[in-house]
Amino acid sequence: MESPSISALIQTWSKAQAFTSVNGLDASANKLNLSNGKEFTYKSLVLAPGFDHKASNIKGLSEMAAMHDSTNVFVHTIDNKATVLKNYYHGYTHTHGDFIVYSPQVPYKGEGSDFYALYYEHFMRQDKLHERNAANARLQFWTPNKFIYSFPYANEVALEECAKRGIDVMFGWEMMEVKFNEINQKIAVFRNVDSGEVIEKDFNAACINPESKPHSWLVDAGLTNADGGVDVNRYTLQHNEHENVFAFGDCISGETTRTQTAAMRQAPIVKNNVLKFMGGKDCNAIHDGYTWWPLWLGHSHTTSFSHLHDFEPDTWNHVVPHYGIFSRIAYGRMLGSTASAAKAYSSMDKNHGPPAFKGLYAHEYDALENNELLKTRGLNPSDVRHPNHQARIEAGEPSAQ
Repeated sequence: MESPSISALIQTWSKAQAFTSVNGLDASANKLNLSNGKEFTYKSLVLAPGFDHKASNIKGLSEMAAMHDSTNVFVHTIDNKATVLKNYYHGYTHTHGDFIVYSPQVPYKGEGSDFYALYYEHFMRQDKLHERNAANARLQFWTPNKFIYSFPYANEVALEECAKRGIDVMFGWEMMEVKFNEINQKIAVFRNVDSGEVIEKDFNAACINPESKPHSWLVDAGLTNADGGVDVNRYTLQHNEHENVFAFGDCISGETTRTQTAAMRQAPIVKNNVLKFMGGKDCNAIHDGYTWWPLWLGHSHTTSFSHLHDFEPDTWNHVVPHYGIFSRIAYGRMLGSTASAAKAYSSMDKNHGPPAFKGLYAHEYDALENNELLKTRGLNPSDVRHPNHQARIEAGEPSAQ
């Protein structure tokens, strides 16, 4: 926790540890050690630590971004107020040369929301018309992935838009370092993920999302899978091995698009299932995999994408056109709705949390036998229950019913 003001959410019989982080976790012994030297034991544990996401994950990036604004290097992180303020005005002063937009290897923090290539291309196009930008300036998107979005539908739409606007799309290149050369040019060093070839690319401005790494204490605790995500059941968000561990947000395993909206959708699932687990009952809240994010088309235009598990398009996926009054209206409403949703989600008012908030009662979920999502996907309750809980049911233990 960053602020003691979070205590407004904490009941008097509870304890909050502010200005500290986890140093170590023993999931088998139900213990965790904090950086302030304290040790806690737990009956149940909820994890939402995100990633180890910082500029220093790319060599030289912290130093270049910390220099005067004239370096035109934007790091896609929210680490302090100064970064946020600087990034708000980024892109207005690009006058020549290549503008690089970079996304790291999936999974990473900011999936979906970090694709600013179309946004900056809009500024570049306007500046060229007013002769504030060189006619041969280029917008380039670089990534070690072989796609812009993991969601195939969204990826196809984004690639088509890039082709229309003349944006260079460079797949399969990992950014290793940024530096200045002997004549003070800004240089990005890339490695080809297939061949291992290393190249140097000069640039004038950049929007860089650094690599996201799993927290070492999670990996050491054996809670992650090969991709570094916390190994949870994607429907109940309960750990596949440790029955008393739950997780949500960016840190969880599985193929999806990691967004703030996804984390907010997962929060009530975890809340319900932790309480059910503590009472020895079925974890009956089922996550449908919903996630949503905007496609930044320019200064004042946007559309959006949304999908469920297995990248199944949601009902309202990509309903807004890419131009005209509806795209303009969507842009304003998107800014307002996301801000109000974040405010409601993180307010200091005590409430039942999403989706109930100020209601009289917390949200309730159907029994697993009646869950429509499981029926639609041909799944039985035993397919989503933790093996330990399923064994207790089969043994006829009363507390497990």
